[in-house]
Amino acid sequence: MIPVETYRTAAENQWCPGCPNYGIQTALKRALGALDLAPHQVCLVSGIGQAAKTPHYIAANIFNGLHGRAIPAAIGIQMANPGLKTIVTSGDGCVYGEGGNHLIHAFRRNPDITVIVHDNQIYALTKGQGSPTTRRGEKTRMQFDGVAIDPSQMLATAIVHDCTFVARGYAGDLDGLSLLLQRAIHHRGLSLIDIIQPCITWGNHPVG
Repeated sequence: MIPVETYRTAAENQWCPGCPNYGIQTALKRALGALDLAPHQVCLVSGIGQAAKTPHYIAANIFNGLHGRAIPAAIGIQMANPGLKTIVTSGDGCVYGEGGNHLIHAFRRNPDITVIVHDNQIYALTKGQGSPTTRRGEKTRMQFDGVAIDPSQMLATAIVHDCTFVARGYAGDLDGLSLLLQRAIHHRGLSLIDIIQPCITWGNHPVG
């Protein structure tokens, strides 16, 4: 087992104090350590957003690209170097919204990558408008009268498209989430993990 401290970086963290993203970051570090994956054996890929800053705070190879474009970059990285554990870690807006088309076709192709979605049901970096997973009727800083349409059901979509590993975790359950991430990263094929991560600044759902 590799110590969690191995993945520490000197980058200044820009998340709000108490953000559940810290829980996801810790659980991911624990999972990498438990799998004996050294930093040079891992590539973290993200797009744009608060969740997409995760690779900056974990010592590994990283690619931080365009909003919604993490999955095609990750597939290219995995094809070029199959020996790397390639992990997408980005938000629900990035992966399900701007990147939703890439995700659906990735289900069909089943590349050996792990996709971690920080699902806070809001666009946090741009200060609180509704995202693809915001509940119908929920009022936001942009939808003053409430979101008018139902949220996307991306886990159901993954199952319908025969995604080979589909799961949901919670950012506050570090032990359970770490085990879930270990199984997802170890899995051969595409793994999709939707992590409930309530935004404490712009979201409407308390951390519990």
